[in-house]
Amino acid sequence: MKPTFIYLLSYGFITAYTLSSGQAQDSSAVETRNAIFAGGCFWCIQPAFDKAKGVVKTVVGYTGGTEPNPTYELVLSEKTGYRESLQITYDPAKISYDQLLDIYWRQIDPTQADGQFTDIGPSYRAAIFYGNDDEKKIAEASKEKLARSGKFHKPIVTEILPAMKFYPAEAYHQKYYQQNPEHFEAFEKGSGRISFQKKTWEK
Repeated sequence: MKPTFIYLLSYGFITAYTLSSGQAQDSSAVETRNAIFAGGCFWCIQPAFDKAKGVVKTVVGYTGGTEPNPTYELVLSEKTGYRESLQITYDPAKISYDQLLDIYWRQIDPTQADGQFTDIGPSYRAAIFYGNDDEKKIAEASKEKLARSGKFHKPIVTEILPAMKFYPAEAYHQKYYQQNPEHFEAFEKGSGRISFQKKTWEK
């Protein structure tokens, strides 16, 4: 009886291990998608998405231009067409593209066409970069919904554009709000972004 008992225990362990391994494989096969938004300073729009359930990761970078391998200095020259942007990798089973847009609208001034807050210039202009026709339709519907909401007395001018190649920014820009929290908070408040958000969304 004793050898049989030991065998059953061993078999049970092997079975549990096999099931556990299968579950791990299933969880690692999560289908993710990417969304790309430009909203002025890319440092400032990253934290809200990092906090969102269903967002797997975010990367700040550049999109909208054609010159390969843009640098921060090149983008700031305002001669390339690139915009500071955020690429969001997300699990569509946990958060939808429409929900991402709801977060996005709360990070920007959608009535400002020449940049965002005190950041003025083509590289700071807000835009939604759609990856397919469905995303385009969802973005257009979301923009129209915002226009009808009564939150703004000026036209919603945020552009909706086809996605272009996204280039990650330099390492020192990634998660800047974590790397340099004091400077980030001072910059965010000084730009007027925080006061605008409170005035617009915390009524």
